[in-house]
Amino acid sequence: MKRHNPRAQRVAEQIQRELMDLLRFEVKDPRVGMVTITAVDVSADLSHATVLFTHMGGGAHAEDVLTGLSHAAGHLRTALSHRLRLYSVPQLHFKYDDSIESGMRLSNLIDEAVAADKKFPS
Repeated sequence: MKRHNPRAQRVAEQIQRELMDLLRFEVKDPRVGMVTITAVDVSADLSHATVLFTHMGGGAHAEDVLTGLSHAAGHLRTALSHRLRLYSVPQLHFKYDDSIESGMRLSNLIDEAVAADKKFPS
């Protein structure tokens, strides 16, 4: 069972807010585009942060966005160091979050099953 570190959780929430602001106003890479940070998971020692993101283009553009974000990771980490009061800012690791797409896919399957069930009288 994983113990939750309250400080790591607070740092993760702050990193998520600041990254959203930085991506919106400072990152000009066309590969990044309309990115939403869905979650940030910070290690207990605050040395690494896994940033989960989604993109308006969906999973088809995930590789390009991941490349753009990985390229901008150094700049983002430096900008975070100016905004956060931490001794050491975590290294950023980006990962595409497909949970929204899979949720929509499951919802569509459920809707199709309900519609097919209504076709047959009980």
